[in-house]
Amino acid sequence: MAITRITDVRNTEKVGATRPGFVSLVGAGPGDPDLLTVKALRVIQTADIILFDRLVSEEIRALFPKQTPAFYVGKVKDNHSIPQHELNQLIVNKAQQGLHVCRLKGGDSFVFGRGGEEMLEARAAGIEVEIVPGITAAAGCTSYAGIPLTHRGYTQGCSFVTAHGEKELNTNWQALASSGHTLVFYMGLSKAQMISDELQAAGMSGEMPAALIENGCCPQQRVVRGQLRELAELVQREQVQSPALIVVGKVVDLADQLSWFTELQAETVQMLSA
Repeated sequence: MAITRITDVRNTEKVGATRPGFVSLVGAGPGDPDLLTVKALRVIQTADIILFDRLVSEEIRALFPKQTPAFYVGKVKDNHSIPQHELNQLIVNKAQQGLHVCRLKGGDSFVFGRGGEEMLEARAAGIEVEIVPGITAAAGCTSYAGIPLTHRGYTQGCSFVTAHGEKELNTNWQALASSGHTLVFYMGLSKAQMISDELQAAGMSGEMPAALIENGCCPQQRVVRGQLRELAELVQREQVQSPALIVVGKVVDLADQLSWFTELQAETVQMLSA
């Protein structure tokens, strides 16, 4: 579908609207449209306007009703289509026009999705907001990679970590390294060397299994595995591209036995080439 740019969204108004506006912060999950919740799909199909992020997959965008205005408001590193404070105000403005706004995000709105900031802004303006949870990338992508976040005898916990902070990264590396948890790093490709160095300096073995999951839960998903000490080398050698997750922990080795999606991909390729 064609993407309408953010420069056009300010001209969409519901003329004569009398009902109060409403905002749905919707998690689209990690990419596979089959992982949308029933409620997420219902909101997408009934909203007056959709504001969607970069990580909302093409397959999910194909489900947008053709008559519903849909606008890209995504961000990539050093390239934001709209500053966050302007996006917050845009959501408020559209709701104040009487529109039901579907703010659609990859994964889950409340897991590194800045959904809390958008909700605070809307509620401060007196606008009603609902949250529609989505499957966050750490849960969806590891499942499709055959890497359980927890597994008896391996780990009893998991930690989700962002590799980027608003101004600086205040991460307790000692706590992470000693937790025994499966560690999942969001937005970490450019910080792979730092992650590797900091965890090893905090006492984690350089031989700890690690994985990079590129385009998780999508047909082009790719899983690159190795050890913590070679994390940055893997990113460079295999030319891993965003979006990608970094997973560190003993459970990574279970993918040898549990990588069901990779096997399904191989079977599909074999069938198509037969």
